[in-house]
Amino acid sequence: MLGGEAKMKEYGYVRVSSLDQNEERQMVEMRNLGIAEENIYKDKQSGKDFNRPMYQKLLRKLKKGIDRLGRNYEEIQSQWRFLTREKEVDVSVIDMPLLDTRRGKDLMGTFLADIVLQVLSFVAQN
Repeated sequence: MLGGEAKMKEYGYVRVSSLDQNEERQMVEMRNLGIAEENIYKDKQSGKDFNRPMYQKLLRKLKKGIDRLGRNYEEIQSQWRFLTREKEVDVSVIDMPLLDTRRGKDLMGTFLADIVLQVLSFVAQN
């Protein structure tokens, strides 16, 4: 889930790797979080990179102030920094509370999220 600044609008991003996979479990989670259907972006595409049409469309929507984000360690790290630092949006990984930038905005919270993301990125690539 990604949130922008204006009125703290919340967006959801759902991705499955292949056409035969079902994104419904993720959609149920998005609905449970109260994210409006028109603010949920879905891709059925590999996580090997971030050249996914709906992900790119979502990025264009985000104003200043995701199972796996990807599979490439460097790209995951780069994308996380881009979202959280350059776009200044909050990212919440639904099933990993430590990867929720809405909480723990102090140095310790940021440090923990960065460490967890690095470990998960390493695991995702390997």
